[in-house]
Amino acid sequence: MRALAVLPLLASVLAACGSGEGSGRPTLNWYNFPDDSGALQKAADRCSQASEGRYRISYNKLPRAADGQRQQLVRRLAAEDDSLDILGLDVTWAAEFAEARWIREWTGTARRRAVAGTLRVPLQTSTWKGKLYAVPYNTNTQLLWYRKDLVPTPPRTWAEMLDMAGTLARQGKPHFVEIQGAQYEGLTVWFNTLINSAGGSILNATATEPSLGPPAVRAAGLMRELANSPAADPSLPNQMEDQNRLAMESGAAAFELNYPFVYPSMKANNPALFKNFRWAPYPRVDPNRPARPTIGGIDLAVSAYSRHPDLAFEAALCLRNRENQLTAALEGGLPPTLRALYDEPAFMKEYPFSKDVLAALESASVRPITPVYQNVSIAVSHTLSPPSGIKPVSSVNTIGEQIDDALRSEGVIP
Repeated sequence: MRALAVLPLLASVLAACGSGEGSGRPTLNWYNFPDDSGALQKAADRCSQASEGRYRISYNKLPRAADGQRQQLVRRLAAEDDSLDILGLDVTWAAEFAEARWIREWTGTARRRAVAGTLRVPLQTSTWKGKLYAVPYNTNTQLLWYRKDLVPTPPRTWAEMLDMAGTLARQGKPHFVEIQGAQYEGLTVWFNTLINSAGGSILNATATEPSLGPPAVRAAGLMRELANSPAADPSLPNQMEDQNRLAMESGAAAFELNYPFVYPSMKANNPALFKNFRWAPYPRVDPNRPARPTIGGIDLAVSAYSRHPDLAFEAALCLRNRENQLTAALEGGLPPTLRALYDEPAFMKEYPFSKDVLAALESASVRPITPVYQNVSIAVSHTLSPPSGIKPVSSVNTIGEQIDDALRSEGVIP
């Protein structure tokens, strides 16, 4: 069975190695998440044409799940596979890949072009030890979505939101706060958002030890409070983003913390509720401190083993240029990382909440930037699951101990 499992991977490697080279025009293999909209294939085709015969980009789809994407890339890079050129990395992977020397640093003209006009916070995800190892391709962040027929004025803080949910529950109206409570990456994102919104962070500034402290206890306490209140969906311990979307569309909830993909989905699936579907900034932990929602997205890196690194840097810049990011936003629902696109009329029309997304991105937080991020995330999500069982002080202490072990490379996962 193990031998059979290797065959599809081997076939893809051989196919990648054999394409385009015989004609004298190099084929640059771009590995990225599977895009169903066609936007990524359009970008590859445009950039191939714009190269005027100097290269052709082949868009290769990674597995749909992030874990599967990482596993394939790690396995092939560890084997020094030279058929990989441009890599689509989750925003939490750059430090790990840079530390392993699997990706190249962006320097000189390529670096200047990469950072020009790019939003500041997404750039943080591409940087490790002060050096740029990737370029932000797209980004994402959560907003508060709510029903205006139930909540005429959206809450500014978590305390206000939980109070409103309690009032709606007593009135016998839809009142759930939909959020990601399952034991997976989304639970880590929730905690990271709250701790940063409370003025803290999971790791210290140099990513050498846990930070946590009172802001972490505050964050864990809020998670427990929601989970044990009328605001909690009974399915909270098993809910991911799509379950939240479906619950909101069913009419059971009043609030939802989620990404902008829920807007077109509500429009298509429940036009009646869509008439009252509104958005607002992510709720604050402290009334006088802006919320700092955690960003997601994809960064583009150049493989250390690429046979055509100079062309790969050039192609990566083309793939995330203004035209291609706009197409990815309009057709693929992927918020751009170029600041100027948030003033683009076509984008503003398709994303009526674009200014709120931009404001969120400008004050957003990133997940801990460390080569052992996978271990850090597991420590958080395992300890805080289920949210109703959180014991703020002891749970945070456990997280700190496990992160300390991870940073010392004890118990590292593959």
